[in-house]
Amino acid sequence: MTAKKLFVLILSVAILIGPAGIVVAQEKKADDAKAAETTPSKAVSKAKTANGTVKAATPDSVTVVGKGDREWTFSVDPKTSIKKAGKAVVPADLKAGDAVHVQFHEVEGKLIAKSITVRAGGTAKKEQK
Repeated sequence: MTAKKLFVLILSVAILIGPAGIVVAQEKKADDAKAAETTPSKAVSKAKTANGTVKAATPDSVTVVGKGDREWTFSVDPKTSIKKAGKAVVPADLKAGDAVHVQFHEVEGKLIAKSITVRAGGTAKKEQK
């Protein structure tokens, strides 16, 4: 077989197989689109922030009061980062009156805290030794 015939043979095979790959790729995209349509997704808002003082804290939520007595209750989950004096803490370590900065998302009408940072200058009473 000469080089010219071999080249024509390889080119012919590539032309025949090429469109089959495109069809398979398109079918996969169509399947992914159908799966996305049937799977209900949670509507997640852009990240938002809130500043205020802690009113109450439980293991799964923190209530913060901001300017104008605006009140938010944030859900806290294991992915929520909570820092006080630069150290990671749990919600129970937050005290009423702690000044906080909260980054959060709204998911299906519920406020989910992404991070809570205790700022200096809160009015929480220090524990006596």
